Amino acid sequence: MTVNGPYCRVGRRRELTMALADSGSRAKPIEDSVFPEIVELNVGGQVYITRHSTLVSVPGSLLWEMFTQKNIHSLARDSKSRFFVDRDGFLFRYILDYMRDQELVLPEHFPERGRLQREAEYFKLPELVKTLAPKISKQNSIGDEPCQSDPEELSPGVDTARNLAAASALLAGAPGGAFTAGGGGGGTGQDLRRSGFITIGYRGSYTLGRDSQTDAKFRRVARIMVCGKTSLAKEVFGETLNESRDPDRPPERYTSRYYLKFTFLEQAFDKLADSGFHMVACNSTGTCAFAHEQTDDKIWTSYTEYVFYRE
Repeated sequence: MTVNGPYCRVGRRRELTMALADSGSRAKPIEDSVFPEIVELNVGGQVYITRHSTLVSVPGSLLWEMFTQKNIHSLARDSKSRFFVDRDGFLFRYILDYMRDQELVLPEHFPERGRLQREAEYFKLPELVKTLAPKISKQNSIGDEPCQSDPEELSPGVDTARNLAAASALLAGAPGGAFTAGGGGGGTGQDLRRSGFITIGYRGSYTLGRDSQTDAKFRRVARIMVCGKTSLAKEVFGETLNESRDPDRPPERYTSRYYLKFTFLEQAFDKLADSGFHMVACNSTGTCAFAHEQTDDKIWTSYTEYVFYRE
């Protein structure tokens, strides 16, 4: 028997209303979880703007997981609602370039391959990790960590022959054929010094407040790095040179792993000047990030290199 009374119609309306409300509550989170087409990222204080399709272009990568498998509300954000990733903001530019077309293009003599490889491992990009992995050669064992800015000399004997020729010329011009390397001992000889380049690099940082003076820590230098021929670096800096990161490097080879035992740039410059070097070039890069979300204080960090040459 079918009942078509007023109570039946009211019940049907309630069921219909509850069904619509239930379906609406389920649909709302889906709409809220949709990522925008243009995504703003804050990576270690550096802001990047890219397409959502770029971030998910490599399936299985960390960025793909973040922007396809996770809810938009579960991702960390900064004070301006940009998605925050706590990694190296400078090196992320190469990660993002790789995500765009799956090709790696680096500047010539790029010195950060090891660190970039570590970033590629973090972002789960196995092909990029493979590209950045050091090539194993007969000279290097598997445990070695070759440096891109540390090329091996093919014929170190060239410098030796050149120096012997210079010494012979000095001996020929000295009275009685006597020659002293330091110009002493009664001879008229000059210092037998090799020509070459030495590069000094350092990372510095300081904090600048709102009034441009509060708590300013100018040029806080953590370490001064030395790049160049091993023999030149030892000649100039002597006992102040820390060789612990590359202790067995032959004199005629190049290194970029030495650093100084002091942190005063002027002291390094004085030693170079005393050894006959003069500056021929310098370059610097800098980044800025907010020290704290609740203040306007900014932390400036920079990397600077000075190139010195002796004829």
